[in-house]
Amino acid sequence: MSAMTNTAASTPAHNPPAALFWFRRDLRDDDNAGLCQALARYGRVFCVFVFDTDILDALPHRSDRRVEFIWKSVTELKAALERRGGGLRVLHGPARQRIPECAETLGVAAVFANRDYEPSALERDAQVAAALAKRGVGFHTCLDQVIFERQDLLTQAGRPYTVFTPYRNAWLRALGPERVSPCLAAYGHLVPDPCPMPSLKALGFEVTNLSALGIEPGMSGAQRTLDDFLPRMSRYHELRDYPSRRGGSGLSVHLRFGTLSIRHLVRLARAEDSPGARVWLNELVWREFYFSILANFPHVVGHAFKPEFESLAFDDNPDLFDAWRTGRTGYPIVDAAMQQLLQTGFMHNRLRMISASFLVKDLGIDWRWGERHFAEHLNDFDLAANNGGWQWSASTGCDAQPWFRIFNPTTQSQRFDPEGGFIRHYLPQLAAVPSRRIHAPWMLSPLEQQAAGCIIGRDYPAPVVDHGAARERTLRRYQREHLGSP
Repeated sequence: MSAMTNTAASTPAHNPPAALFWFRRDLRDDDNAGLCQALARYGRVFCVFVFDTDILDALPHRSDRRVEFIWKSVTELKAALERRGGGLRVLHGPARQRIPECAETLGVAAVFANRDYEPSALERDAQVAAALAKRGVGFHTCLDQVIFERQDLLTQAGRPYTVFTPYRNAWLRALGPERVSPCLAAYGHLVPDPCPMPSLKALGFEVTNLSALGIEPGMSGAQRTLDDFLPRMSRYHELRDYPSRRGGSGLSVHLRFGTLSIRHLVRLARAEDSPGARVWLNELVWREFYFSILANFPHVVGHAFKPEFESLAFDDNPDLFDAWRTGRTGYPIVDAAMQQLLQTGFMHNRLRMISASFLVKDLGIDWRWGERHFAEHLNDFDLAANNGGWQWSASTGCDAQPWFRIFNPTTQSQRFDPEGGFIRHYLPQLAAVPSRRIHAPWMLSPLEQQAAGCIIGRDYPAPVVDHGAARERTLRRYQREHLGSP
């Protein structure tokens, strides 16, 4: 955090200096680093959240589950701050303008926020800092979203890590108790604020199926989701790859919007000595690794991490892309995954890898098309993780799978959804297809199709590509770039 001069000692006790804390990706009042810093350094602390129209206006749909999740989380946060004697001013408009205006209106000496690492957020924060500086107001950001940031961890050569395993080893070695200790606050300095909470409709958005999906926003939802996962954490390593089983934590959306603290999760994972807890901690480190890549190599936004793959010649085929995004490829595991995304805003992690590999290496379509589609629909969309995952699948990123390793969607389906339970849930037209054929329904005989009530080409599409032929084509595409051969 930026150094500050403590002016409280020279200010009359009846009129202590004030600060403004700006909530962003940290929608909780406990274990919040920036809020704790503001409360520790200033005698009065106002709180604000901005529904940023620079972000909202770019969304393609007015029924966005993420906006509803944020709105409900902010509503709960506002009530929690009021119970502590404070308040939350909820604004609507461009944050780059609203924050400096709010700081001037309230007469604060400083604005605090927790750091964000996305290029657009960094640009916004630079604009806010400059506008505040013209008003004589300081802008201070704190480490909260991750355990280690930017260049906290470097190789012996003094460079950021670009391979996960050495990064993870360095991360674990450097993880001392001070890194995960909770941030404790004395809330007596919070200032009440009578500002009303705008309705979702007033923000220009509609209620979605968030409640029907069982997704619980806010700090209370995060805690209930965590409580549900903890008894299963010891078996995480056994169950996490099977989409029809409750193997995941369900916490990714809460990490995305900060309704619970990453420090708390790391403490829990470290406290349980089980294979599942260790694998789950490994996934939390993957999250940090992709944050580090984005912060240190911002060119990954829109470009291949590996320059030799920047000029890969992908196919411009909107029809195939449309078949993929709507779940009409003829490969059930891919189509069920895409339907899960469209219907729920979630996709199981194993399925993210399978569907991404299929788009890039079976259909030959640019990974950036898929990255944008996921960004549009994922409840837990996070630029760093989404970009990192897509570049991993496309073999263009750091620590990518070898370009010559290509997922076979049929064998992946047989391995991770062996009885076809996940497929049947999202593709009911395949409900009566026998388990031995559900992974490749095009192998059904005409009589078997009639018996199952699923005629290929009518009730369910035939495969849009042959995996074997597509694999050979992809190998030639990557070989040209990797080896420079014709």
